Parts: sequence; C-alpha cells; structure tokens
Amino acid sequence: MPNLYQSLSHSRWNCKYHLIFIPKKRQKVLFGQIRQDLVKIFHELANQKESRIVEGSLSIDHVHMCIEIPPKYAVSSVIGFLKGKSAIAIARTFHGKTRNYNGAHFWARGYAVSTVGFDEEIIKQYIREQSDNENRLF
Repeated sequence: MPNLYQSLSHSRWNCKYHLIFIPKKRQKVLFGQIRQDLVKIFHELANQKESRIVEGSLSIDHVHMCIEIPPKYAVSSVIGFLKGKSAIAIARTFHGKTRNYNGAHFWARGYAVSTVGFDEEIIKQYIREQSDNENRLF
C-alpha cells in the first residue's frame, strides 16, 4: 500500500480538494493555445505553493481539478494565487498586456471547493469523465 500522507517538519497530512472555477460570465474561451498554456501554468503555480494537481480537466467553459494543498497554506489563498497569476499570464500572452496588469479579470470571482477525503478515486474518475484526454491537466 502506498504512503497516503505527506510530511512537513511537525506534521503528516493528506489534504486534497476538488476545485471548480469558471471564466468570467462562463465564456467559452478555454480552447486552443490558451488551454495548452494553462496546463503548464497551473502546474507551475501549484508547485510554487508546494501544492500538486493530482487530476484535472479543462472544459471549454470551466476548470475541474483535484489539488493537494499542504495545511500550512489556506485553501482560499492557493486558489486565489492560481486564478490571479494565471489571469495575468493569459493577459500578457494572449492580450498583449506587458506591465503590471491587474485590470480586467479573466476568471469569475467565485469557485466551488470540497474536501476529497477517502473518496479520492471517485472524485478523480468524475474529473476524468468531464472531458476527453486532450483536456486533462494531468
């Protein structure tokens, strides 16, 4: 049986979350090059917060992911970081913004998140079923 827990200096943890968020006004904009770039961007940003995307799916108008976040980070701060920095990257790459971009928002303000617990395989299967293989983040 694989080790289910990660370690920090004074704790052992297994904190996974099912996360869903959408572009502003649920626009159908997650296709083509944006989709390919977002896969890399999300993984890099998660890594910066010592987090890991376990499973993910990009549909044309929403994002599903199962993400592992250490307990030393607030879930809301990691999600805000992912959405904020990815919006900046999209603005710079696809909308020609070059400096201190913080104007129009790419993602809608809210998100849905729930703890995965011992239902991890069920959640991962659900995310896989949301789209075909080309849309998966992992």
